[in-house]
Amino acid sequence: MRDQDAWLCFEDEAGQSLRPPKARTWSRRGTTPVVRVSGKGSGRVSLAGLVCTRPGHHTRLIFRLLVHHGRRNEKKGFKEADFAALLDAAHQQLGGPIVLVWDNATQHKDAAMRELLQARSAWLTVFRLPPYPPDLNPAEGVWAHLKKTLANLAACTTDQLATLARTRLKRMQYRPGLLDGFIAETGLIINPRPSP
Repeated sequence: MRDQDAWLCFEDEAGQSLRPPKARTWSRRGTTPVVRVSGKGSGRVSLAGLVCTRPGHHTRLIFRLLVHHGRRNEKKGFKEADFAALLDAAHQQLGGPIVLVWDNATQHKDAAMRELLQARSAWLTVFRLPPYPPDLNPAEGVWAHLKKTLANLAACTTDQLATLARTRLKRMQYRPGLLDGFIAETGLIINPRPSP
């Protein structure tokens, strides 16, 4: 990474349905707070994001959302072309080479994805994490923080949920210190020691 003067980008995906994550809250003594959720519909918001860091620069968050309303023939999640578009957008926004670190999800290592990655090999280097290491991926911290902020919120429609998720992710984009915290939480040493 240092030799290439590249951005180190950690990628991960997540999703959220209309059922909100549970959380604790305050209420009057003897009155249990209740958040009513209709549970109707099979909508889902799929998320893909990159936590990008480079010595001497602010840590960045780049993300994409897909809204699935439960309709027939509607895309339910990210496909290879969507990941390629996310990487192209990151390359354009960051303005430099990228070292991508992501997990071993099926869509990350199939033939179509390998072909798309090979076409970008001039500015993209890919490393895979071990089979299931959420503690090594700062993007997992982004999703945990997002779900914590969505706790006990009862969105009525999938579009409302997507708007809430987008707003909260945009807020995170303006908090590089928070993103640095997600990286620090992994225990990974990002800034290499200077050579003697």
